[in-house]
Amino acid sequence: MERPSMETWLREAKAAPTASQCGMYLFHNGVVRATPKSLVRGGEPTDRAVSAVRFSFDAAKAEAAIRRAQTLPGIFHVRVWLNEGTLPVGADLMLVLVGGDIRPHVIDALQSLVQELKTVCVCEQEVY
Repeated sequence: MERPSMETWLREAKAAPTASQCGMYLFHNGVVRATPKSLVRGGEPTDRAVSAVRFSFDAAKAEAAIRRAQTLPGIFHVRVWLNEGTLPVGADLMLVLVGGDIRPHVIDALQSLVQELKTVCVCEQEVY
């Protein structure tokens, strides 16, 4: 799946009818890393390095998560791209752009949306 351009996304967001209400845009780029999740999250020592991630998502759940994010206080722009397949270290897993009125609203919305995408919508399996 071809990765979209963040520059294009920002240009489109700033041309949208709601752009005048946005004082901040935040962007998340999830990337496949060589360090296993068990080490990063749980501190479990391991000699294994990740060589790829099998990544998929439930489109209906992702759309529902996006719709929820769009209803959060002060949020006027939400855009998400999710990759699929067996992705090597360094490959993009996801792109998320959130625009809103003030910093606390945008930070909270981005954090909430990425959390929901990662825990409810996507399936990640590390390959060693």
